[in-house]
Amino acid sequence: MRRLLQASLVAVLALVLAAGALAFINVRAPFPDVTGERTVNGLTADVTIARDAHGIPRVEADDELDLFFGQGYVHAQDRFYEMDFRRHVTAGRLSELVGEGALETDQFVRTLGWRRVAEQEYEALDAHTRRLLQAYARGVNSYIDDRSGSALSLEYTILSLTGPDYRPDPWTPVDSMAWIKAMSWDLRSNMSEEIGRVLATEKLTTRQVDQLYPGYPDEHATIVDGARGDDSGSADTSSDTGQDDAVDAERAGVAMDRLGAAGRAAETLPALLGTGEGIGSNSWVVDGSRTSTGRPILANDPHLAPSMPGIWYQVGLRCRTVSEDCPYDVSGFSFSGLPGVVVGHNRRVAWGVTTMYADVADLYLERVTGDTYEYEGEQVPLETREETFEVAGGDPVTITVRETRHGPILSDLDENIAAVGSGTVPDVEKGDYEVALQWTALTPRPTIKAVFALGAAQDWEEFRAAAELFTVPSQNLVYADVDGNIGYQAPGAIPVRSRGSGRWPAPGWTGTHEWTGEVPFEELPSVLNPDEGLIVTANNRVVGDAYPYTLGHDTAAGYRSERLRDLLLDREDLGVDDMTAIQLDTHHGNAERLVPYLLDVELDEAFVRQGQDLLRDWDFSQPPDSSAAAFFNVTWKHLLEITFHDDLPADARPDGGERWFNVVDRIIDDPDSHWWDDQRTPGVIEDREVVLTEAMRRARDELTRTQSRDPQKWEWGRLHRLDLVNATLGTSGVGVVERLFNRGPYELGGGTGAVDATSWDAREGFDVTAVPSMRMVVDLDTLDRSRWIQLTGSSGHAFHEHYVDQSELWARGETLPWAFSSSAVDRATEKTLVLRSNH
Repeated sequence: MRRLLQASLVAVLALVLAAGALAFINVRAPFPDVTGERTVNGLTADVTIARDAHGIPRVEADDELDLFFGQGYVHAQDRFYEMDFRRHVTAGRLSELVGEGALETDQFVRTLGWRRVAEQEYEALDAHTRRLLQAYARGVNSYIDDRSGSALSLEYTILSLTGPDYRPDPWTPVDSMAWIKAMSWDLRSNMSEEIGRVLATEKLTTRQVDQLYPGYPDEHATIVDGARGDDSGSADTSSDTGQDDAVDAERAGVAMDRLGAAGRAAETLPALLGTGEGIGSNSWVVDGSRTSTGRPILANDPHLAPSMPGIWYQVGLRCRTVSEDCPYDVSGFSFSGLPGVVVGHNRRVAWGVTTMYADVADLYLERVTGDTYEYEGEQVPLETREETFEVAGGDPVTITVRETRHGPILSDLDENIAAVGSGTVPDVEKGDYEVALQWTALTPRPTIKAVFALGAAQDWEEFRAAAELFTVPSQNLVYADVDGNIGYQAPGAIPVRSRGSGRWPAPGWTGTHEWTGEVPFEELPSVLNPDEGLIVTANNRVVGDAYPYTLGHDTAAGYRSERLRDLLLDREDLGVDDMTAIQLDTHHGNAERLVPYLLDVELDEAFVRQGQDLLRDWDFSQPPDSSAAAFFNVTWKHLLEITFHDDLPADARPDGGERWFNVVDRIIDDPDSHWWDDQRTPGVIEDREVVLTEAMRRARDELTRTQSRDPQKWEWGRLHRLDLVNATLGTSGVGVVERLFNRGPYELGGGTGAVDATSWDAREGFDVTAVPSMRMVVDLDTLDRSRWIQLTGSSGHAFHEHYVDQSELWARGETLPWAFSSSAVDRATEKTLVLRSNH
């Protein structure tokens, strides 16, 4: 995509520069009118859109259809290009918009069939839910119908310089529903880990690989039962599951090339929410025994990939008279393109979400011969379909998608992969293997109904009924209400396997590793009003070993959740400001474990000791101006390189996240662990002291080279920077165009595995790869005391006053007042637009 956009935009760059006055006008041409009146089709009565000083709208209507019409209208006003880009991605039609650079993305999405599944889901919906989606679509279309692309967004203006002005298709309910597939994909759990385990066996035994995917730490609490000491998730090769894993690992090893192909194909897809290290969330709730008001307070900050504009859109939706026919008075964070509020609160109930990392996707090795595949000793015909792609500036392209009983074959998508690997392993003959994906989101599900039901829920039972509809993606749901109750519910369609753990790709031809059903909702983990008076979720393990079902092995290791518990457990006077301060905690849990070992090393060079000395009085916090945090994090990156790069192929090397905290925690006490030894130095055996010494030496050299010879002048934030990048033109390779849309850099504190989870990838450097994409704190005593903030601003229009008006505040850890009651909203309102029905 970058190459295509660069080639086309360079040709018109001179025009852009020469037409300065025109460009100045066009930059503002898409800005929406947010005051006055507008007569529109499709309403039964007037809709009022009141915006505050940051452009955050509260939509008010007499009935629910008009209400969601109004939400569609404001989403289109502020974010239509973002919506259109997403629907092109989720439909596998991005190459129609930006050309052949997006073709691989489109091929992957069509192979999975996101939109096909969304269409099936829409047809299966009840009439009432379809009407709500249709009303939202009418609102979007009411805004875009009489506007060309250049009147909707500056991005269209730039793209149209190389051709005719783009006119978008009308919005449809399926466009909204397909977005849920993108959410589910980015939060799909452990497919990458399945592939990573296999790639690691290129140099390691399966037992060694298991050491790099250790179980949940003994000392870390689970979400629901607080269980400790069960070392959950470790591979036990003496158990039936462990034996299955060992055999599955050997089988997978012979198809390493094809698994690599599947992994590379998956990487072509834009991470709309983000994937990999740092994608997760914090959400916790305390009851009245721990607050100054005697009522619950709930906090949430989802950790997602940074984007321009930010992923969230703040909105209030209010029925003028709340009733059974119009049950909404809700405010919170929405996704543009999707009706309803995904995270937030209504008059009585608040809820937050974090990713559960339930294992809802399995890779299957398939024995494919011609147009058939083997299953239980017989050759079964592959299901096939053709997909044709229209390509801007090029000829149409057609591919054939193949599927087995388990799902679409992903390994077809990498044309350059070598012939399948071969080898002899127990019960497996040499042959050709392909890789198919079974994933719960490829079965039609009614998740969209959950979004509407959550917004209308009035108590715990109604909240759980809404949660039961939240089938994909599987999320931890945290709850509080004005009556003083707090709770937790695990929702989702989570498969039950006949055999195997889901940690390794399974043999598809045997019929022994099938999904036999799903965990019944009534048996999914849930708790109401726990004795501790608090519930903490930070992508950590949900329940201990006593639970009879397997939810997933590859959760976060619990470093953030333990820090949150430490900050909350001794408090009985928490307020909104306290909860916000906790969200900003930058404590490095990994440093607390490793620094004593780094300080025990006797360094011969005074030059290196100057860096080491920074750690002596360090409190393990990571503000942007911390020199100690800079030295430790650079040391950590080099420690991982020195310890593990010799043992792993490039695709499986450490990203430095919580899993790697856990890995190093388990070897740091052993000075002679085989992991310290560098396999590239035959005849020399390195130990822990050698590795720690070299890591600190390299860190000292790197910081001297990049910042200063004086360690007191080092700053973590100068390494750890956030750039906000437009998903298409922001990566065009044309500097002038990129500067139109991108913003930053912002120098940040926090880091991987911290509560303030501004993550970075140790394989790439220190730039921020995931962020708290929004922060909210809800006070159930007085809802108008609640606070919120998001990464950028309400507007997706470059140069608009609300494009990044929240970014500096967010970077400083500040939040905005969250007006909810009618009187508070009236006081906060600065601009009002009335949509009048033409009836």
